[in-house]
Amino acid sequence: MREGAAFEIRPAVEADAENIGELIARSVRGLAKGFYDEQQIELSIRSVFGVDHQLIADGTYFVAEADGKLVGCGGWSRRKTLYGASRYHYSRDSDLLDPRSDAAKVRAFFVSPDAARMGIGKAILLRCEGEMIAAGFSSAEMMATLPGVPLYEACGYTRGESAAVALDDSIAIECIKMRKELR
Repeated sequence: MREGAAFEIRPAVEADAENIGELIARSVRGLAKGFYDEQQIELSIRSVFGVDHQLIADGTYFVAEADGKLVGCGGWSRRKTLYGASRYHYSRDSDLLDPRSDAAKVRAFFVSPDAARMGIGKAILLRCEGEMIAAGFSSAEMMATLPGVPLYEACGYTRGESAAVALDDSIAIECIKMRKELR
């Protein structure tokens, strides 16, 4: 994607799932280098990172398109699952959150390496935050990958505890729990 190119954000639909999966793999392979080793990157693509079909079904997942192709994706959830693809059973909890007492979950943000640092992640995040506020949430939290932490900090999220996210029985990646008050 060329710098300054326009992009459009729209709700993801199930027909986007294959392209979202490809975008996620491209993003992780391109942007996680230097934060995670090659084994962690490849295992994460096969386990924790991938399409979350519940987010698409809930209408809270978005894609950014430029020149007819997906260049970014991300969303939010009113469910208890904090992170992980549909196939990642370690963290799944589809119970609904109570916006009066729980934080909405920021989920599954990925940007194509050739479109990184062009405002796509921030634009999707702002859309999500607007929807979270409209749904009655006053705070948001996430489990951020190390490459994503600078974006979230720039958008007002604060670091919490570090967590080891399991990729299999013996390998994990470091992630950071982050939070923001929305109002």
